[in-house]
Amino acid sequence: MIKTATNKDCGILAALAVQLWDNASLAELEEEFSKLITGENEVCFIKYSEDIPIGFAQCSLRTDYVEGAESSPVGYLEGVFVKEEYRNKGYAKELLMACEKWAKNKGCIEFASDCELTNVNSLKFHLAMGFDEANRIICFRKNI
Repeated sequence: MIKTATNKDCGILAALAVQLWDNASLAELEEEFSKLITGENEVCFIKYSEDIPIGFAQCSLRTDYVEGAESSPVGYLEGVFVKEEYRNKGYAKELLMACEKWAKNKGCIEFASDCELTNVNSLKFHLAMGFDEANRIICFRKNI
């Protein structure tokens, strides 16, 4: 079962997301989810297996520049995660499909995503899900 997350699910989302984004704390993620869930342009889905939350996906509508996109807004997969013991069963694909359906219902005709250059598993997932690689970049920043 896939459920659209609500404000009461922020703790569940944060507990899953901290396993994907380990550079953020549980408290930071819970606060972030509580803010974005109430917006119209972002959504999170939770995948359950026998009432156990095993994965999530976060997507948004992006109206700024999206690499390779020709329309606006663009549905954007911000993150997808499935617990390791539940992987390779099609659950991430189900979550992605929920995100794509949400984006279509919001008027999008394109859907995009990204991953780190070194994340081979994510690259394989995206290609297997029908994404075309749009570009490879390395971004820079510095304090001034």
